[in-house]
Amino acid sequence: MTAPRRPLDDLLLYRLSRLVGVAGGMVIRLCEGRFGITRREWRLIAVLASRGELGSSQLAEHAQLDRARTSKAVGSLVEKQLVSRVARSGDRRQVLLGLTEAGQALYEELFPLVTSINAELLGALGKEDAARLDESLHRLQTRAERMVQEAVLPKADRGRRGASPASKPTKSAKPA
Repeated sequence: MTAPRRPLDDLLLYRLSRLVGVAGGMVIRLCEGRFGITRREWRLIAVLASRGELGSSQLAEHAQLDRARTSKAVGSLVEKQLVSRVARSGDRRQVLLGLTEAGQALYEELFPLVTSINAELLGALGKEDAARLDESLHRLQTRAERMVQEAVLPKADRGRRGASPASKPTKSAKPA
């Protein structure tokens, strides 16, 4: 006899993914339709606006993106003249990434719109429930980060040459 099947809606990550898919879709439409940037590019712009100039690896870490995706998005943002690359003094191999005036202007126009979407969504909760949700999300984030550090998981096989599904497990990889 098999165990009864449980719906996906019982899974926190699935429910959060659905919420992001629905509500985040509005942000994506704003980004792509009105501002001509992808959601990934928006994330990098927002990180640079809040953190200031960063190296590419630092930017990838703060945005929680892998380096390859970050590099591709940065290249696109440089091409769109929204991000600049400036060589660090003393080491031309190291570059700092920062927002251009156009990138800062885009951020200043888009951020209030994204904030408004978030505020309207949180309007479904009262102040106390919103505060509890914020605290709960903080605790969940802390737990998730600890779980990732402690987990022994195989690396994802994304069709790279030489990668085999039977590769040795590694000490956790950050989600892409």
